[in-house]
Amino acid sequence: MAEAITAEHTSKSPWRGGVSPFNVSWGKIYMWFFLVSDAFTFSTLIIAYGALRHRHTEIWPAASEVFTHFPFVHGHIQLAYVGLMTFILIMSSVTMVLAVDAGHKRDNNAVKIWMFATIIGGAMFVGSQAWEWYHFIVGSEKGAYILADGRFARTDDYEPGVLFIRESLTEPDALGLMYKTLKIEGTEAQKLIASSTKNIKGANLIENEYGPTPLFANFFFFITGFHGFHVFSGVIINLIIYINVIDGIYKKRGHYEQVEKAGLYWHFVDLVWVFVFTFFYLV
Repeated sequence: MAEAITAEHTSKSPWRGGVSPFNVSWGKIYMWFFLVSDAFTFSTLIIAYGALRHRHTEIWPAASEVFTHFPFVHGHIQLAYVGLMTFILIMSSVTMVLAVDAGHKRDNNAVKIWMFATIIGGAMFVGSQAWEWYHFIVGSEKGAYILADGRFARTDDYEPGVLFIRESLTEPDALGLMYKTLKIEGTEAQKLIASSTKNIKGANLIENEYGPTPLFANFFFFITGFHGFHVFSGVIINLIIYINVIDGIYKKRGHYEQVEKAGLYWHFVDLVWVFVFTFFYLV
């Protein structure tokens, strides 16, 4: 009897092949492989962003001074809209957890409801990101000026005629900053504006009104765009899963593993956004 049990155990040993070593389907393992490789890609982008931002600290724009717009509100609200976007995406991850849990319970109707809520959350995030891109590209009404002496001067829609010029310091100030911001207004500001050689509005891959470096806009477009493409792809994947749930395909199969795999991908894009939000907007 003992020999029979030993033989059976040996035949099912993962080291003999034909058995998943972690009791996980190959579909989930390949999804994890993809997510790990994708994590390396995002890590590379964020590390490059951090290195170049550290290299150009004295001219790098402050995100809290760039992303101040909010729908239907006329005023400067720093990072409020991107905070709302982040909340929506995190909540969509919660609804995805509920969809996976409903799948474990074989509750087809509950899976349908929570998958639909996840799709709505993802679509809202993608739409919000498109709206943020639009304002970033269009820029402010007055924009920034390249002065006759080559200095870069920003303006403020709420303080028309006032110029803000950032100048480098040879030693850090009390806050550890290597720059100071000059505020010039009145007749002197008007003379500088009149003698400026260029007026920059909005942002593109060559120049932007937020600072004298194209790198800020380049990283913004590439990192948030790459992540936005992932979210858009996730919405399409979730929509396909949702249609299959409506057709009862997974109910007939007796399991909802496809929902779990879609959930892994969705939690990954949410987690990546937490890092992007932290490093690009908060730090």
